[in-house]
Amino acid sequence: MTTFVASLHLPYTVHFDNGSDTPSYRSPYGSPTHARDRPSVAKSPPRMQLATVRVDPPRSFEAPSPIPNLLQTLGRSLSSVNTNEPTPPLTPTAAGSPTGEELFFKLAHSENPPLGSPSEPSFTRKLNQPKPRPTVRPGLPSSGDSEEGQGPGDGYFALPPAPTRYREKRRSSASERPFKGKSWHIEKTDQGNGGLKNAVEAAIAEGTLDDKTWVGTLGFPTDGLDDSMKVAIEGRLREDCDSIVAFPSDKDFDGHYNHYCKEILWPVFHYQIPDHPKSKAFLDHSWKYFEAVNRSVADVIIKDYKRGDTVWVHDYHLLLVPVMVREALPDAKIGFFLHVAFPSSEIFRCLAHRKQLLEGMLGSTLIGFQTEEYARHFLQTCSRLLCVEARNDGVQLDNRFINIAICPIGIDPVQLDEKRKEEKVQVWLEALKTRYAGKKLLVARDKLDGVRGVRQKLLAFELFLKKHPEWVGNVVLIQVALTTTSIVELQSTVIDIVTRINCAYSTLDYQPVVYLHQDISYYQYLALLTIADGLVVTSLRDGMNLTSHEYVYCQDQKHAPLILSEFTGSASIFNGADISVNPWDHSKCANALYLALTMSEEEKKQRWEKLYGAVMHHTAAYWFSTFLEELDRTWTEQQKCGSTTIPRLSTKALVDAYETSEKRLFLLDYEGTLASWGSPTSIILAGPQRTLDVLHDLSQDENNVVYIMSSRTPEELERLFHRVPDIGIIAESGCFIRHPQGIEWTRVADEELPWKKSVREILEYYVERTPGTFVEERNCSFIWHHEESEDPILAARQAGECCNHVNDSCENYRVHAVPTGEAVLVESQDWTKATAAKMVAEKIVGNGGSPVDFLMVVGDGRDDEPVFSWANDLETSGEVKNVTTVKVGTKNTQANATVTGVAGVIAALQKLATTIPPTSTTV
Repeated sequence: MTTFVASLHLPYTVHFDNGSDTPSYRSPYGSPTHARDRPSVAKSPPRMQLATVRVDPPRSFEAPSPIPNLLQTLGRSLSSVNTNEPTPPLTPTAAGSPTGEELFFKLAHSENPPLGSPSEPSFTRKLNQPKPRPTVRPGLPSSGDSEEGQGPGDGYFALPPAPTRYREKRRSSASERPFKGKSWHIEKTDQGNGGLKNAVEAAIAEGTLDDKTWVGTLGFPTDGLDDSMKVAIEGRLREDCDSIVAFPSDKDFDGHYNHYCKEILWPVFHYQIPDHPKSKAFLDHSWKYFEAVNRSVADVIIKDYKRGDTVWVHDYHLLLVPVMVREALPDAKIGFFLHVAFPSSEIFRCLAHRKQLLEGMLGSTLIGFQTEEYARHFLQTCSRLLCVEARNDGVQLDNRFINIAICPIGIDPVQLDEKRKEEKVQVWLEALKTRYAGKKLLVARDKLDGVRGVRQKLLAFELFLKKHPEWVGNVVLIQVALTTTSIVELQSTVIDIVTRINCAYSTLDYQPVVYLHQDISYYQYLALLTIADGLVVTSLRDGMNLTSHEYVYCQDQKHAPLILSEFTGSASIFNGADISVNPWDHSKCANALYLALTMSEEEKKQRWEKLYGAVMHHTAAYWFSTFLEELDRTWTEQQKCGSTTIPRLSTKALVDAYETSEKRLFLLDYEGTLASWGSPTSIILAGPQRTLDVLHDLSQDENNVVYIMSSRTPEELERLFHRVPDIGIIAESGCFIRHPQGIEWTRVADEELPWKKSVREILEYYVERTPGTFVEERNCSFIWHHEESEDPILAARQAGECCNHVNDSCENYRVHAVPTGEAVLVESQDWTKATAAKMVAEKIVGNGGSPVDFLMVVGDGRDDEPVFSWANDLETSGEVKNVTTVKVGTKNTQANATVTGVAGVIAALQKLATTIPPTSTTV
């Protein structure tokens, strides 16, 4: 069966051939290249000018400019560099000449490197592809119209007014098709999720993935391609690359990626609420583009899907795809994995389309997160915003259960090891040793955006030099900054800090900060990780920081320490072996730098061994196979619980099992199962007389043991069943038990419940805020009723808030709050109907009676599901020969049979009560 791996960008793209195109470096799609083999172009902060150019267009829509030959500027080869000479200029400039350090790293990209210098492929050639049309924000007036707040400070340069006729002509020319009739070929691309691509390749190499199909977009505008060319490209990708491509319109893709994903979702998922006025102006409009691209990807999956296939959707760009596929394919096996952080409910609720996004994710069979923290935030958000039951292992909806998995992604050590052994890495390693001889190197490589903490890192390094002047001249921070942001202010701030540090502490032969506003080649990157005396990661919020994993792997000789932000997902798997820092605490970060540089060799080795063990355990291949195995398991379980796959209760089979058994145990829920639901405050339920008669008849057989299960108090149940003394009663969902013919109640729960006072105060707080609600206090539980509230919408929202409040405050007491329609139930997790059922079964065997060989469990609610599971396990293990578990209603369940209502249950029990087995002695 096929596994569809769906991400926004395919790992392949299209290059349109040009007769004059003579690239210095070309990577055909079939070659085993690494994503980082293609370094990014160095960019300077933009200057104001009249042009329709975005400061930081998406990588997929950007064709990088070729790097000029820098040897003429440098005037000497790498081999002639004298490390004792000053490096002019000592401070970086926004748009001036590159520093000597920049030239040092740019030599890798020279088309004609000097003899003896590290020879590497030149910069990835400019792909010949359709270019994006000049656009303005979705939903805002076009150029020439007025819009308050639109301007260069928000990522766009100023647009000069243009006549309407000119604008129409420009739009017409942008949609022409200059690529019609041109030859083309498929190439690998470094856009998209590199960690996912490496994981797929690793899984294929290990043999854990046989049949896979990539699903995504090409990453460039496709409106200019005619239909025949699209069909040809799609056919080639399908045949040669195991890929199917979605073709959203250019307008949809731009609004989806540039606006909704990058300016709304990305900040919110990283705890940065987009509060700029212009963000609110187009939010609703860009949502339509987000929906359109998700629909485009979902449609190609639905079209190619065959029964038994697996759909695995990746990352926040495609949050709506799971539910779109689910609507068309209700029984599909759908996994979703979020590669970034998931924020707390307080942050996520700021999104206007929060419910649609959550419901989109809940279309999955299994949802994966990098850390336990992100999974907990998701569960709390679902409970608060959707008012559904969120358990530790997933979310319970009305018709199905969605499981949660925590699977940290990792690196591919096999591929990394192959790259490390290449001669080019060794050449660069020697070059770096020569250039920085006698100095300690702190290394960092980050995207220059608002969540990577580059500014905080530089401020901490500045403070470190101030607090420890003895290290001035002996330590160098090499900061590689990848330009991927439209925040001009951040770029300027970082450059100002670097300039200030270098001006204050530089000498003739020393520059404390080497700031590379560019990417470097993959060979240089590996050499830096190998020679570094410390990697500094100060992300303000991050998923798995795989740079830190690669650094640990490359430090098998030096064992240099890792300085890691506590707000990264990687910190959760390293278990304190890293030097954990809070990026906002500059003083503690400076102390961490000092600790890393002065740490003993013995401690370095001990820490590194723990880090290395975590990295080698959480590899890319392990992540891939673990998630798919968990997806297979959960899908199989959910299929068993599907209402359409569970048969109706067969009365004949039930009677046959009853007649051939000798010792029978009945565990019967009351409300909703043996009697219709009545008023929550009333103990007089609808039509109980027939139920009492049936229970009396069943209990007359001495081989039958009958127990009633209910969430009501012992006092209420005594009044209901005082006329049937031969039955046992389980009250308050397992907290109290009264055995047949007994008078006294056995309290299973603890006498003292320290959480009750705190819970009562919380519930009273919500009663005050929600008119028309009240709290029902029982011996071991509380119920906050809001079915008669004055404002049902407010009450529903407050119910979600209340559940989160109780679950967060009383987590240590093992207490949980569950929304149950028009109420919130607060009960202990230690005493349930399932624990009471186990005690009953043990008591029957412990009293010297014959073991139970017939067990029947009937219920209608979520609290009956654990009893179903326990009973089914008894049959599977062979402890009980005949087990019948019955769910009342049509919801998904773990029971092995269903009935439609209370009447069906009473009819089945009455049939058994009138059956006299040959082994029975009727009183």
